[in-house]
Amino acid sequence: MAALRILAFLASLALCSGQNSDCSYLTLLDHLNLSSSQIMLTAMRPVKDWRTNTTVKIDLLLYGILQVDEKSQTLTSHISLEMSWINEFLMWEPEQFCGISTLQIPASMLWIPDISMKEDASDTSSISSSPLLAVSSDGWVKKVARQRLISTCKLSLNLFPFDTQRCNFTFNSYTADDHSLTLDGSRNNSALTMISAHIMVTKGEWALRHLDVTVVSLNISENHENIVRYTVTIRRKPLLYVVNLIVPLLYLLVLDVASFFIHASKGEKLSFKITVLLSISVLLLILQDMLPSTEDILPYIATYFVAVFALVGISVLESMLVLFVMDMEAYCSSKFCKPVEAEVEIQLHDHESEDKVQVEQQKGASQADAPGGRQLLKQILQEVKVVRQMAANQEQKPSHCSLAVLIDSVFFVFYLFTIIVFLTYMYINWIYLAFA
Repeated sequence: MAALRILAFLASLALCSGQNSDCSYLTLLDHLNLSSSQIMLTAMRPVKDWRTNTTVKIDLLLYGILQVDEKSQTLTSHISLEMSWINEFLMWEPEQFCGISTLQIPASMLWIPDISMKEDASDTSSISSSPLLAVSSDGWVKKVARQRLISTCKLSLNLFPFDTQRCNFTFNSYTADDHSLTLDGSRNNSALTMISAHIMVTKGEWALRHLDVTVVSLNISENHENIVRYTVTIRRKPLLYVVNLIVPLLYLLVLDVASFFIHASKGEKLSFKITVLLSISVLLLILQDMLPSTEDILPYIATYFVAVFALVGISVLESMLVLFVMDMEAYCSSKFCKPVEAEVEIQLHDHESEDKVQVEQQKGASQADAPGGRQLLKQILQEVKVVRQMAANQEQKPSHCSLAVLIDSVFFVFYLFTIIVFLTYMYINWIYLAFA
């Protein structure tokens, strides 16, 4: 019995020493046939039966929104891309190798799916990819890469600067179809949005709204292609544009309306309106540098600027017309009113001459006829009053500015009504719908 116990003890020691010898990564590499060059592990899809479909799970996380270029229609972002798939030749039992469950292997030693992004417009130097692949004991291989991505994005600037943009990141395989390779997302939409919002370092003038993932199957001729599409929904922060563009233009429009209370004859009204028009032109030049010239539909902010510029321009033309009418009527009044004044002076002179003759005739009469002299003086005084009344009536005729004032008043009512209707239309179709 003692001999049997000694033999059992020696066997257990040998077993323990054998287990300790398998605790190195080298033993695991030998077990997986990775200690030497294995061309089959890099050249072919890692399945034991070629009819087995390989599922590649793609996970995209957004670390930052660096820039949105409206002119070139591109989005510059910082992303993290993870891909994972099963390699059926790289499986082991962790208990046989002292609990080793994961292994780091150089990427050049294993097969990697040829996944690409359709919207990628960046160069390869901006990609920071790990040289190692993480392999787990159940055969899952994981590849991680971080990239400063420049991607094409169809930007809709109709509601600028209250716009919301949706940019797609579409992943597909260059050569494989859905019979051999299937693409899928690893997280749902809410998890992707929550994680990306938590890890984002920079957003610039944009706020992340959603990050959604969809799997789409496309039928191209006789091939069936499987793609994974990530849709990033971002909204612009409009405060800076409101303060620098929209409010100053509205203020200039209000100043132009207030200029109607300046009398046109003073001359400052026209120069003030021209100054307002030049200020709007400067804001138009600033807007031109922001918006692309390839837009098919004119954005609402451009419509707003052009309409205000046109309204102020028409207001300047109206002021010129009023000044022209005032000058013409002043010229006509000065030409046709002088003969009337001369006729009045002649009538006054004739009356004075007749009065002198009558006074001289009365001097030869007797001094007893005093009541007749007083009657004559009364008649002279009455005639003078009549002449003065005629001159007063001539002065009380409508002034030479009557037509100009009428034109200015009618245009002001029409101008104010047009501005109110236009601003209401812009608010309903631009700002209200943007935040609805």
